[in-house]
Amino acid sequence: MSGALHKLSARLVETASEPKLYGDGGGLYLSVNSKTSKRWVFLFRWRGKRTEIGLGSAIPGSPRYRSLAAARQEAAEMRSLLAANINPREATRATDVPPKAVPTFGEFADEYISTMAKGMESEKHKAQWEMTLGTKDIDLSRVAKNALRATEEHRKVLQAIRAKPIDKVDTDDVLSLLKPIWTIKPETANRTRGRVENVIDAAKAAGKRSGENPARWRGHLDKLLPKRSKLSRGHHAAMPYEEVPAFIASLHPRQAVAARALEFTILTAARTEETIGATWREVDLRKRLWVVPKERMKARKEHRVPLSPRACEILRELEPFAPDLDSPLFPNPDGDALSGMAMTMVLKRAKVSVTVHGFRSSFRDWAGDETSFPTQIIEMALAHTIRNKAEAAYRRKDALAKRRELMDVWERYVLTGRTLQGTVSYSFAA
Repeated sequence: MSGALHKLSARLVETASEPKLYGDGGGLYLSVNSKTSKRWVFLFRWRGKRTEIGLGSAIPGSPRYRSLAAARQEAAEMRSLLAANINPREATRATDVPPKAVPTFGEFADEYISTMAKGMESEKHKAQWEMTLGTKDIDLSRVAKNALRATEEHRKVLQAIRAKPIDKVDTDDVLSLLKPIWTIKPETANRTRGRVENVIDAAKAAGKRSGENPARWRGHLDKLLPKRSKLSRGHHAAMPYEEVPAFIASLHPRQAVAARALEFTILTAARTEETIGATWREVDLRKRLWVVPKERMKARKEHRVPLSPRACEILRELEPFAPDLDSPLFPNPDGDALSGMAMTMVLKRAKVSVTVHGFRSSFRDWAGDETSFPTQIIEMALAHTIRNKAEAAYRRKDALAKRRELMDVWERYVLTGRTLQGTVSYSFAA
């Protein structure tokens, strides 16, 4: 327990994100599991046994939040007890007010979401947390048929876990929750696991439970579930790029706005949310440019999209019907933005078993197989986040001119079937 005290700073406490223990000295540590899971712990030895006492959360607004100064004060009191040969854990238990009943997982999860809502990116982000943790139910009519039974089983288990005291939720519960959807809906399953882990960490910080977190991945669930890198990504089924030109041709006779939105999405390699949320304020047809603000981008960075001639033609057809700059590019009959299912329904009517998002994979495969554009340019066109530091440095600028050339070549391909290398033969059955 010897050594320098007060090694931490308020700034470090706020920004620390690497999962580990950060020592402040004198037995006080900041325990970090993630950016949204930080708590204070006091570590000491009593009769030769290493002992831990939780002192509360280090995240402002969390249940049982403690500032750095408050945590240091409590740690100093613990050290005084040890100096008097008194076990701080026993002394704490003796002076505690009788504890309230332990909340259920559902009660604590709902409180956690309510507390953290102010720090979430958007109402949509909050709604995703609520559906993941069972605060709100999902619309099963929007679940793919091949995942419906698994989703129903998953939701049934989730409701059972929500009814359990949070200190009784164990590894078997978490596995029962994840297994039905782990291979069928891997993205949803992984988000669910992470959010359950955050809630249980918060419960530990609030003194509502102790012990290991049963939703922890590294060193725990990774021994019991297959790694996500080995899982199927079938929820983004893609059309072979050789078939895209014929599919685009089949869209042209359709007059529906959703069909135009889908063609525009394919031409720009955009995500569904980016297209249906787009407004005329974001577009400059003279410059052939669409600027998606960071608030609507997955990576939270502004994305400049070069518009090919056909993409501009689609917008010019719709421009006379736009009442103002804040109107959606692709409105429904009421003038509001299209729903997220509108383009999916176009695919269903065409009887093709692919997803809208899958066309991004079609574009990626085509660009890699049929062109000589650098990988960095292709990834920039998809607005992908780059982990490699060398590539990230290369991409400090968004290479708009190069990307414009790439998207014009992509348009030439989807409209004619011809790439830089010549004509590609393809077949398509609607």
